Amino acid sequence: MATAKLTHSLRVFVRAFSGDNLTRKASLNALTAALEYGARLVTGFLVTPFLVSGLGDTLYGVWRTVGSLTGYVSAASGRPSQALKWTTASLQSSADYEKKRRNVAGALVVWLLFLPLLTTLSGVLAWFAPMLIKDLPADLHGLVRLAAGLLMADMILTTLTSIPQSVLEGENLGYRRMGMSAMLVFLGGGLAVLALYLDLGLAGVCVAELVTTAITGLFYLTVVRSSVPWLGIARPTRQTIREFFSLSWWFLAWRVVMQLMMASDLIILGAFASIGLVTTYSLTKYAPETLINLVAIVVLGSTPGLGGIIGAGDLKKAARVRGELMLLTWLVATVIGTTILLWNGSFVGLWVGAERYAGPRANLLILVLIAQFVVIRNDANIIDLTLDLSRKVGLGLVSSLLSVAAAAVLVGVFHMGITGLVVGLLAGRAILSLAYPVLIGRFLGITLLSQVKGAIRPVLVAVPLFVAAAQLDSWLSSGPALGLTWGALAVYVALTLVVVAALAFSLGFTRDQQKRALQRARMLLPSRSGERPSK
Repeated sequence: MATAKLTHSLRVFVRAFSGDNLTRKASLNALTAALEYGARLVTGFLVTPFLVSGLGDTLYGVWRTVGSLTGYVSAASGRPSQALKWTTASLQSSADYEKKRRNVAGALVVWLLFLPLLTTLSGVLAWFAPMLIKDLPADLHGLVRLAAGLLMADMILTTLTSIPQSVLEGENLGYRRMGMSAMLVFLGGGLAVLALYLDLGLAGVCVAELVTTAITGLFYLTVVRSSVPWLGIARPTRQTIREFFSLSWWFLAWRVVMQLMMASDLIILGAFASIGLVTTYSLTKYAPETLINLVAIVVLGSTPGLGGIIGAGDLKKAARVRGELMLLTWLVATVIGTTILLWNGSFVGLWVGAERYAGPRANLLILVLIAQFVVIRNDANIIDLTLDLSRKVGLGLVSSLLSVAAAAVLVGVFHMGITGLVVGLLAGRAILSLAYPVLIGRFLGITLLSQVKGAIRPVLVAVPLFVAAAQLDSWLSSGPALGLTWGALAVYVALTLVVVAALAFSLGFTRDQQKRALQRARMLLPSRSGERPSK
């Protein structure tokens, strides 16, 4: 009954706020993603202690490491869902439904063409997975192979179920899943806990993921069928298949780049340091990683609308929207990042034990690494809208390989642990921090100098906040915060968010930027009867 009332209330909210206003649609998409991510955050917070205690430090580290490995294999799916999402976004205003249906069919054909490669690589990696983990006991090899096989099967199913989701998001209708997708996240967490309760161990947890993916895929198919009137399949032309196949190769390569960026850290630590350090690092990184997802909520919710602007050829407006997105990204990163730097040690100590906190220095380095990544991914997503991916992927691949090589040397040869890992990754990614703004600037007509000038003020505000928070974290971790309760921590976190948000907004935004931000906020309100919402 409570679930039905909540779903009904969300639908009423969506109807009140929906319309042709791109700002409102972007905000609804962001809110939907925020609800879903909030569900993931709560589920992870509640379930992770069960996983750590139920699996133990070794198997928990194995589970995280093998999960990272599956991401590399998923690139062999060809990523047709990504090609479908961005081509759909570029055709939002088109009434050529037949072409859209051919695109859906083209995505399915490309998925089938890549399926033999995907399944073969999955089987090979599942077999060799135990050999990629340093000092893994021999009696766990069979279990690790089984877990890897189940996670590979889950990944293969995910590549298929993401196709209807891509149609929904490409049509800028991601908010239509509001509420229910978040509930499915809770369902997945509940199934994982049930597997542990039934003493099914690591294999049971992996089966829970597989079942959740199947249910989620059916849900998205149902939502898309009711929300997108043109949905269907039309016989694709050879040209359509060639275009999708070409785009899919680029998205495949980009997926490899993203995995090198997002998941190589755990693999490097597991292969060159110890599986115990993987557990410590991943638990310390848990709160900072929220920054990646929160920024993704803001940016990805607006990207389909930006795709429509670029598709219409209004590059001046696209440049202005991109600037607003980057400024909003900075605000979220500064506020959340400062708060995490200050209270992450206390959080980890209360959550899973202070001995699993990597320390203030590692906390700061991880946060800086993540802040660098979110800015890079913002620009990468905007480059996707141009459907000109060759230079983006080429630069990303070179940068990622250099990052992994540098981190592996610092960890494996110089035994610098988490510090060496992060320093190596930061150094290699610096290439993209410069190159991607240049690529976007050329497309949108923005000079690199103007972008640098626009970043000076936000950087001068963020750096002192980060440094001060890191210093306070070092002091708090040494004693004053050891006696905190969850209630006290929640109050301190809330106060920190409010104070830092006020400082960042007042000091980091110019007067003109503050006015525009407030205007955007007013546009989120429902239109009065007879008014036409502005775009």
